[in-house]
Amino acid sequence: MIQLKTFYFNPYRECTYVLWKDGQRECVLIDAGMYGEREEERLRTFLSSEKLIPVALLITHTHTDHVCGIDFVKQAYGISPIIYPTEGALDIADMHFQVLRTPGHKEDSVCYHLPAEKWLFTGDTLFQESIGRTDLPGGNMGMLIQSLKKLTCLPDDTVVYPGHGYSTTIGHEKDYNPYL
Repeated sequence: MIQLKTFYFNPYRECTYVLWKDGQRECVLIDAGMYGEREEERLRTFLSSEKLIPVALLITHTHTDHVCGIDFVKQAYGISPIIYPTEGALDIADMHFQVLRTPGHKEDSVCYHLPAEKWLFTGDTLFQESIGRTDLPGGNMGMLIQSLKKLTCLPDDTVVYPGHGYSTTIGHEKDYNPYL
C-alpha cells in the first residue's frame, strides 16, 4: 500500500507530496515548494522520523512556487537529475506513474497518475472546483481546456491531489467544476 503525506509550503500554500510504499524506505517527492529553512526543516524532520530516503523529485511544472526547494532537495538528498518528464511511464521506488502532458497553466505542465491507486497529482492544471491561471507566461486557456478533457477520461473515483488546496475526485469535478 502506498502512503501519502501532504505539506503546504510557501506563501502560496503549494502542495508538496511525499509518497512511499509500506515497509520501504525509498520515497518520491512531487514538487518542491519548501521556502526557507523552517519549511526545509519540516520536510527533513518528517522524512527522518519515518526513516524515508527520497530517491526522486517529480515536478508538475516550473512555476517558482513549485520548484523553489529544488536546491535544498538536491543538496540534502543528492537527488539528481530532477525529473521533468513530458509523457509516458515512470517506475520509481516500486511505484508505477503514468505521466500525462497537460499544458495550459504552463506549457510544461504534467500530471502524475498512479492507476493502481486511482491517484492523480495535477499540479496547477486542476483544483477542487477550479483550474490554474492561464494569464501567466506560458499559459493558454485553449490548451488547458484540451488538457482537462484528457483528465475527464479517468475513472470518476480517481482522487485528485492538486498543487494548491485540497483533494477532490474526477467525478466531483465533472459535477461541480465549471471548466469541466
